[in-house]
Amino acid sequence: MQQHTLRDVLEFEGVGLHTGATTRVKIQPQPAGTGLLLRLGAGGPIVAAVAENVVETRLATTLGDGTHSVSTVEHLLSALFGMGVDNALIEVDGPEIPVMDGSASAFVASIERVGLAIQAAERKCFVADRPFFHRDREAVFVILPADEFRVKFAVDYDAPIGAQYFDGAIDPATYRDEIAPARTFGYLHEYQTMLANGLARGGTLANALVFAPEGPITKLRWPNEVVRHKVLDLIGDLALLGAWPLCEVIAIKSGHRLHAAALANLRALLASRAAQSVGSRA
Repeated sequence: MQQHTLRDVLEFEGVGLHTGATTRVKIQPQPAGTGLLLRLGAGGPIVAAVAENVVETRLATTLGDGTHSVSTVEHLLSALFGMGVDNALIEVDGPEIPVMDGSASAFVASIERVGLAIQAAERKCFVADRPFFHRDREAVFVILPADEFRVKFAVDYDAPIGAQYFDGAIDPATYRDEIAPARTFGYLHEYQTMLANGLARGGTLANALVFAPEGPITKLRWPNEVVRHKVLDLIGDLALLGAWPLCEVIAIKSGHRLHAAALANLRALLASRAAQSVGSRA
């Protein structure tokens, strides 16, 4: 498994889901070993897209350095990670990644249009050698040893969404066809409340799947589109591990807060093990 970067620069422009602000994004190819990086605003600092740099998880994943930040990074990171991009610099001119149509499809289409360049370095992988468990009340995040990246996700929302489930191995083709088109979602009454509180300023029926009491206002792309979008978000958060997961991930009612906490703990554990291994050889 070799590392990959983009063959050419990608550029996007659109409104942020929560801020409603117009944002421009440029994604630059990077050398092997760089990882996924994020420039926080025009001329701003560059931070690594890793769990330690998550500064907020309410409604979306926000990366920052304590002074500067960019929110709603999960859909774009999901597209890059799910399509096999190991090294790239995401330059953001604005406070939030554009929502596009609420899914990752536009990002995936552009990645496929320019293509990937193979690099002369092996991909960094996380191979689970034992179970890893993290819990936040009813939400559960589990990693189990496996020889492929696989996700099992279960949700249970109030009607009309209800209980939904997804189980599948994740590779670029599966990600493109089965995960990327799933849109962000919410209830109509929640959307109205968020608008009243200055949130979801960029939300419309063109970029979100909205549920009224009687059912979805717009046509579903799958009967279980909601849980597929949760998988999309999870893959974006898993990009913050900094390595391709060769393991099975089981998520039950989980979200950005639990993912960020679990991955930060896992990265700290791996760093501690690596330090102990170096010390034992010294």
